[in-house]
Amino acid sequence: MAEWFSVQEHWIWLAAGAGGLLILLLIVWLIRRRQKRLNTSEIGGDFERFCAELLEKCGYREVEMTPGSGDFGVDIFAVRDGVTWAFQCKCYDHPVGVRAVQEIYSGRDYYHCMVGVVMASTEFTQAAQKLAQAHNIVLWDGEFLERLRNRVS
Repeated sequence: MAEWFSVQEHWIWLAAGAGGLLILLLIVWLIRRRQKRLNTSEIGGDFERFCAELLEKCGYREVEMTPGSGDFGVDIFAVRDGVTWAFQCKCYDHPVGVRAVQEIYSGRDYYHCMVGVVMASTEFTQAAQKLAQAHNIVLWDGEFLERLRNRVS
């Protein structure tokens, strides 16, 4: 009977350790997910204007915001070192999906821009990342935008 108790006790400690490890992994995942988001509390309601101003601070020229509708998937145009850029801006509280990539892909080609970028306040889904890679679309997630903002501020 004493032997059985020690085996049972061993399994209890093992289960407790595994549970603790799962909780630790969950905490790390939540922290990393939070870090991939841009701190939008200081931006206000106009994410596109924030992105346009950030691009200007980073040395982009001829930064021009498109009208709210009928933009064919492009929110901002800019030029840097003779290269034309088209930007799609997405301020979400969840990962950005393939639709944003589809929009900037079609908008970039419609306006004959050389580079297409999706700027997002959060991260991107795996599907969006795959589609972007297949169509040479650049993805700037919230973590990247936060670092960029800190660098030029």
